[in-house]
Amino acid sequence: MQARVCRVCDTVAVTLGAIYGPMTLLVIAGSVRLCVTGGSDGARARGCGGEFLRRGPRECGSVASVTPWECAARDAAVPVQPGGVSKPQALQAPVANFFVSSQIQVIKIETEDNRETRSAKDALLLWCQMKTAGYPEVNIQNFTTSWRDGLAFNALIHRHRPDLVDFSKLTKSNANYNLQRAFRTAEQHLGLARLLDPEDVNMEAPDEKSIITYVVSFYHYFSKMKALAVEGKRIGKVLDQVLEVGKIIERYEELAAELLAWIRRTVGLISNQKFANSLSGVQQQLQAFTAYCTLEKPVKFQEKGNLEVLLFSVQSKLRACNRRLFVPREGCGIWDIDKAWGELEKAEHEREAALRAELIRQEKLELLAQRFDHKVAMRESWLNENQRLVSQDNFGYELPAVEAAMKKHEAIEADIAAYEERVQGVAELAQALAAEGYYDIRRVAAQRDSVLRQWALLTGLVGARRTRLEQNLALQKVFQEMVYMVDWMEEMQAQLLSRECGQHLVEADDLLQKHGLLEGDIAAQSERVEGLNAAALRFSQLQGYQPCDPQVICNRVNHVHGCLAELQEQAARRRAELEASRSLWALLQELEEAESWARDKERLLEAAGGGGAAGAAGGAHDLSSTARLLAQHKILQGELGGRRALLQQALRCGEELAAAGGAVGPGAETMQLVGLAERAASARRRWQRLEEAAARRERRLQEARALHQFGADLDGLLDWLRDAYRLAAAGDFGHDEASSRRLARQHRALTGEVEAHRGPVSGLRRQLASLGGASGAGPLVVALQVRVVEAEQLFAEVTEVAALRRQWLRDALAVYRMFGEVHACELWIGEKEQWLLSMRVPDSLDDVEVVQHRFESLDQEMNSLMGRVLDVNQTVQELVEGGHPSSDEVRSCQDHLNSRWNRIVELVEQRKEEMSAVLLVENHVLEVAEVRTQVREKRRAVESAPRACGALQWRLSGLEAALQALEPRQAALLEEAALLAARFPTQAARLHQGAEELGAEWGALASAAQACGEAVAAAGRLQRFLHDLDAFLDWLVRAQEAAGGSEGPLPNSLEEADALLARHAALKEEVDQREEDYARIVAASEALLASDGAELGPGLALDEWLPHLELGWHKLLGLWEARREALVQAHIYQLFLRDLRQALAVLRNQEMALSGAELPGTVESVEEALKQHRDFLTTMELSQQKMQVAVQAAEGLLRQGNIYGAQAQEAVTRLLEKCIPPHPCCLHPPWELPELPRSSS
Repeated sequence: MQARVCRVCDTVAVTLGAIYGPMTLLVIAGSVRLCVTGGSDGARARGCGGEFLRRGPRECGSVASVTPWECAARDAAVPVQPGGVSKPQALQAPVANFFVSSQIQVIKIETEDNRETRSAKDALLLWCQMKTAGYPEVNIQNFTTSWRDGLAFNALIHRHRPDLVDFSKLTKSNANYNLQRAFRTAEQHLGLARLLDPEDVNMEAPDEKSIITYVVSFYHYFSKMKALAVEGKRIGKVLDQVLEVGKIIERYEELAAELLAWIRRTVGLISNQKFANSLSGVQQQLQAFTAYCTLEKPVKFQEKGNLEVLLFSVQSKLRACNRRLFVPREGCGIWDIDKAWGELEKAEHEREAALRAELIRQEKLELLAQRFDHKVAMRESWLNENQRLVSQDNFGYELPAVEAAMKKHEAIEADIAAYEERVQGVAELAQALAAEGYYDIRRVAAQRDSVLRQWALLTGLVGARRTRLEQNLALQKVFQEMVYMVDWMEEMQAQLLSRECGQHLVEADDLLQKHGLLEGDIAAQSERVEGLNAAALRFSQLQGYQPCDPQVICNRVNHVHGCLAELQEQAARRRAELEASRSLWALLQELEEAESWARDKERLLEAAGGGGAAGAAGGAHDLSSTARLLAQHKILQGELGGRRALLQQALRCGEELAAAGGAVGPGAETMQLVGLAERAASARRRWQRLEEAAARRERRLQEARALHQFGADLDGLLDWLRDAYRLAAAGDFGHDEASSRRLARQHRALTGEVEAHRGPVSGLRRQLASLGGASGAGPLVVALQVRVVEAEQLFAEVTEVAALRRQWLRDALAVYRMFGEVHACELWIGEKEQWLLSMRVPDSLDDVEVVQHRFESLDQEMNSLMGRVLDVNQTVQELVEGGHPSSDEVRSCQDHLNSRWNRIVELVEQRKEEMSAVLLVENHVLEVAEVRTQVREKRRAVESAPRACGALQWRLSGLEAALQALEPRQAALLEEAALLAARFPTQAARLHQGAEELGAEWGALASAAQACGEAVAAAGRLQRFLHDLDAFLDWLVRAQEAAGGSEGPLPNSLEEADALLARHAALKEEVDQREEDYARIVAASEALLASDGAELGPGLALDEWLPHLELGWHKLLGLWEARREALVQAHIYQLFLRDLRQALAVLRNQEMALSGAELPGTVESVEEALKQHRDFLTTMELSQQKMQVAVQAAEGLLRQGNIYGAQAQEAVTRLLEKCIPPHPCCLHPPWELPELPRSSS
């Protein structure tokens, strides 16, 4: 047995090759529909295709309509009965055996217990038992009697198609009905040929092989139904995968675009760093941002993950189907989404950080504001209370009370002073809020100003109260002091009433000293009294607040002033008495002492002077002894001065006392002033002689000291001049520059000292003349004159020698300096000359840069050295012009240095030129290599770019920008190569080679760019074609689904049929409009095949795809025609059903009228009933016409081959049976009309 599947109508052709020749069975869904023998009939059967399926086995005109029984009878030469069905008894045994064996030879079932493979018959029996297991009253043990009641056939159908049979309504006693129902259901709904009749089975001994043959058709149908269902599922799965992939791609692009738009919109929103200037506003913004992060963003993140899953699913499905992988359009790829998501997360991080910082700032501001409000409330309360407190002036009228009030006020002030920091804290808080930009800063500023105003008011009140309190306290203290002073003055007046004046000087001094103490106290207290009075009077002159009545103050001041005046008057009288007594006794004692001291000093001066010129100096032999005698004489003069003032004062007092005469003080012992004037005159004469002797001795000592001092100074000057002459006349001028410089520095110091002594030496004669004029030409003066002349001569010699040595040292220093500079310069020149001569010009650019850096440092050193060479030349010029004895040697050294300097300069310039050449060439070669590398990378990038249109377009745009940037640089390099080759001929070959290589790479890049442009154009054309082709294929699939052919849903009402016909006509219009697109796509595909043979997808060439496209287009047209035919037939059938329903409604009304009529009881009622019956008969004749119309419509449906013809015929039959009294054996109500199936069989 061989099986083939028809690709047009999906029929299964099973060929049986046996002894009896070829026989073809066309099987649809597992049921045998046609058996044809012979080659020509088989060909006709295979060529009928869908025509056979649409018209059924008995209507197809292209093949012979036979049954398997007829086929078998024909091959066995057995006559077939009319009607196409042969009875089992008419079959010959060989024919039956052959057909049964050919039908069941493939049935093999393995049992579950022993896994034994049974024979075909046993396997079929076991299959039937397995399928009917569990059904009541169904027990299949054989293929004869177990099938007589028909329940087994219905059980098999119900097992596989429970929608066709209601098994619960079947009974075992109604065998014919069960068999008829099973056979009709199998024929109408399963397409199985009706090989048996109920009479063939419901008998004593049914034919086993006939039942086996019919049961085998059930087996094959259900087996093929399962296989075809699996195949259909596979094909549908493939189509569903294609459609699903398309939908997923559309869904991906839509979701990607939405997600990217949302990301850009969200980034724009959260990038705004403007925040609300309040805590609630920032909290709301943070809550919104948190809600976004916890609600909106997770959804979008899940969408992003879903997008990745979608893309992976699409790629996996395309890869599984061996189709071209999906490339998202530019800007919608996963990498673009990840990049945008990264920007979003960055913006979120910045937004969150800014929001957190702003929230912290606002929270701090809010806490500051709360602290400010709390402190303002506390400060205002405290200020109000203290203002009320300091406004009260209950100080009291006594000093203790005022002091207590003062202490209380000081406590208040201390409290207020301590509170100042808190008030300033309020101002600082307000300033901090203002600096941070607090939103309610106006209110804060107003409260701060209010607190500051109240604070200023409080401090003013406190100050004013303290002023008043201090005034009261000061006034009370003044009053208290006044009381103390009055008491003290009364005590002092009692002491001043004593009359004792003393009997000698000591006692008089003691009394006077005690009285002086009293007067000091009185004077001090009088100042204090005056101060108290003035202070008290100031309180009486105050404007405004007055701590006391001014009259009371004036009365107290007058009282204290009177007491003080009385006390002072008593003290003055007492002092006058005591002083008069002391003056008398003191005068007498002083005169006596002065006269005695004058006699002693006069004898001493006469003994020290001796008299004559020899003792003029009085023992002054040198400067030290003269100084000692002068110091002793100054002491004596000091004593003379002190005694002189005392003596004169005593003399005046004596004269006053003598002039006054009489007694000293009232009530004292009387004392006469006898001999007071003689004693005073004697003391005066004695003192005059003493002063004359002291003056003579002082003059002689001064002259001796001046001469001795001049001699000592002259000796020191001579010693210094001798030392200076020895230094100036030294022959050491140094052995090098350092020693010469040191000697010159020492000589400059010596010259300065000589010049400093010029003035003193020239003034020696004048000084000696002034000193020796008064003493005459003594031996000391003559010796001094000789020494002055010696000093002048020695000073002239020192000056001359110092000038000569200065010039010699200057010349030596210049020569040594010049030689040192020349030596240092020649050392440096020799070192650099050796390096330059041994230096090899490097070849690599790195070495050239290193050497160039060394040349830069060499330039700096040469600039410094050139200055030193110029200094040497200038020094030599000065020495030559000055007539230096070594001028020839100096000039030769200069010439040698200049020649070496010129050589090193020329050598440096030569090496620089060589380095510059190498550097220019190497830089040019390096830049050429860099540009060549860039050009090569661009060319390779273009050549290795993917062939996708988007990638090529992106690569081409980047290449054009790169070409625009590189082209000027390439032209400049070529021009620079020509110039360098002309300038440096030795490097010309290398430069030309680099230029040629760069030109070759540039040409290759231009060719690659041109090829890329052509590929972009071709890819664009192909992309547009593929886009149009995909769109057309999508539409074609949707159109085929909409067309649906004859398998689409059929209408259940006339209105639905009209709507489906209108929708089908609109589809036809759309197909006609798409015909031009189809032609354009075919023409474009032929052009692409003629140009480059591009492929639509992996493994499927364009030339292989076009036949499928053409087949799909023609299939769409065929489906539309088939669907139109089915809809037209369904519309006609719905019209028939409408008429049939009307006829049934009329019959139902007539039946109700007949069943509800009662026999009349009177003549009138009988006549009325007869009249109504005649009217009823008339109505029946009219309804008979409607029924006739329905019958004719059913016959027309059968004649036209309508798919609903058999149903219409059956419905008409039932309608006619309703008109005729139904047979008692009828099991179904004749008025039930069959429902229109939703899909064709």
